[in-house]
Amino acid sequence: MKIKFIFIILIGILFSGCIGLSSKGVFGTGVSVAFDPRSVGTQIDDSIMQKSFSARLILKNKNYVLSVKTKVIDGRIFITGKVDNPEEKLQITKLAWETDGVRSVRNDIKIKEKFNFKRSAKDILITSQLRTALILNKNIKATNYQIDTYKKKIFIYGIAMSSEEKNLVISEAEEIIDVEKVIASIILVEDLRIQKD
Repeated sequence: MKIKFIFIILIGILFSGCIGLSSKGVFGTGVSVAFDPRSVGTQIDDSIMQKSFSARLILKNKNYVLSVKTKVIDGRIFITGKVDNPEEKLQITKLAWETDGVRSVRNDIKIKEKFNFKRSAKDILITSQLRTALILNKNIKATNYQIDTYKKKIFIYGIAMSSEEKNLVISEAEEIIDVEKVIASIILVEDLRIQKD
């Protein structure tokens, strides 16, 4: 009887250590720590990356504390919230891509600014021309790049396989008619802190 009682207590202690703690994520989903598929090291890296990016955002504009939310999962940065104009959204994306160890950025920030059809049409045309040029260039892995255009300024984010590829991407962007400025946040794959195995 005594051995049975001790055995039940031991099993209770063992199982109590396996219960995951739930936390509310930035997107409102509960995540069970016990079932998180990331390694402890990756979780720590993601936490450091998120704190670093959040600190840089606040330094840029203290209003982002309330208006912009971020989450980092396996080196991928997810951003939500609202800003006053598209340029702010693009600058936030640029900041995210410049964070050490980033593998990708998803920016779902909404814009408060009024829509301008003529300007948007021109920007969409510039973006599609660059996207086509990257796809047609066999020396560029086009899927590794995100392109945004605002007021004839091209913002390019991504990961280049080599410095030659990075230079080719920038060169393709500069050749497009009506482009006033090319702002590139392109990381070399060798500089990634977290690399895919």
